[in-house]
Amino acid sequence: MTSSSAVQAAIAAHRFGLGEADLGVVGGDARGWLAAQIGPADAPRGAGLFDTRQALAHVAAEREARQLAKNPPPGMTAEQVVAGHYGDVIVADMRSRLATAATTVRPFAERLQWFWANHFTVSLLKGSARGLVGAFERDAIRPNIAGRFETLLVAATTHPAMLRYLDNSQSAGPHSRVVALEARRAARREESARVTGINENLAREVLELHTLGAESARAGVYTQADVTAFAAVLTGWRVGQDALAGADLPFDANWHEPGSKTVLGRSYGEGAEALRSALRDLARHPATARFVATKLARHFVADEPPAALVDRLTTAYLDSDGQLSEVYRRLIGDDSAWRADPAKLKTPEEFVVSTARVLGVGERMFDAGPSGAPGYAAAGIASLGQRVQAAPSPAGWSDRADDWLGPDAVWKRVEWATRFAERVGKGIDARRVAAKSLGPLLGAETTRQIERAVDGPQALALLLLAPEFQRR
Repeated sequence: MTSSSAVQAAIAAHRFGLGEADLGVVGGDARGWLAAQIGPADAPRGAGLFDTRQALAHVAAEREARQLAKNPPPGMTAEQVVAGHYGDVIVADMRSRLATAATTVRPFAERLQWFWANHFTVSLLKGSARGLVGAFERDAIRPNIAGRFETLLVAATTHPAMLRYLDNSQSAGPHSRVVALEARRAARREESARVTGINENLAREVLELHTLGAESARAGVYTQADVTAFAAVLTGWRVGQDALAGADLPFDANWHEPGSKTVLGRSYGEGAEALRSALRDLARHPATARFVATKLARHFVADEPPAALVDRLTTAYLDSDGQLSEVYRRLIGDDSAWRADPAKLKTPEEFVVSTARVLGVGERMFDAGPSGAPGYAAAGIASLGQRVQAAPSPAGWSDRADDWLGPDAVWKRVEWATRFAERVGKGIDARRVAAKSLGPLLGAETTRQIERAVDGPQALALLLLAPEFQRR
């Protein structure tokens, strides 16, 4: 490869991918290597993985675990009994996500899968989503990352994990049949009704986090009235007992608000199709195009991406009716995305997975512990501040470098890299790894430090903590 193509190979491997042990796999056409990966994400690796129907059946069985929790076995708390019901599923999902990323030959597609799973966050920190996060990623996100945004939006919004995570299962139209029935029952019991009305959580997050963006609210593109009306459109989309029992569609007309609703000046009727129509219009809105373009540019290029790049990605989105593959092609074809000086910092998950890839240890690094607990590397990601599939809020994990650069966060990276290098560094030639995985991005100062290391573990730790490896 020429010096120019070698630089692009390194950028492709680390900025757009997840790191490579040998830049030779990229070859002399880095952009072509990335373009060939555009498509649905890989089928996930691993055993013990549930599809959505199986995951819902497992959620339904939680009721039995809760009954047991009323009289827990000796030495266990009630919370431990309930948490244990999901333990194997959560560990299998986590290991699958990490092992797939560590071994895939299509790392650009895998990074996009991560990006969209974070964009449409469902977190196991909320009890109602436990046992469903992995199925959500596998069934709603992976197949749809390179199709039209509308398809991905519908799949994510109507998936049972999202409906439970953002409380839409508790949302009932004020004039729905179920509210009227519950009011009559409550009157007979002389107590408050348990089902009373609309929950706006999912409606607000779809508008603010998934489509139009918070800036659109500040600019007056949508208002609180639109949130409320959209929440009414969403009523009936829930995971009730029928869905837990295996029903195909998580829509219950008894919970749906009758009559037409007006969202962003457009009128939508009753029934399940109203939501699909509303999501179709949101996906085609210019504000959504700009919001998605900005997030993609921020993720891959810089925290404050070039305005011209955002404009070009927005145009690609609108011209293709939200065809994400066209947006990706415009991104990797834009020279502003290929500047040699890296502006992004790897998140803890990216850091640990790229370590596995450049060292060639693949999924072995994410084997479960002897008691079925997450393996050393997965636990390490959590210790660095990013528990896998457990984002702290519906906004997902931050994609800005400064949010991962606090003194405590940096010190934790030093500790993890040092401990990890002590475990595996004796049999690794860090100088060779650095040259083959970073190529022309490897600076003279980092090379000197690795050369002067007193032993293999120290040399590996220096490589893992080098700016060239930490940034992408």
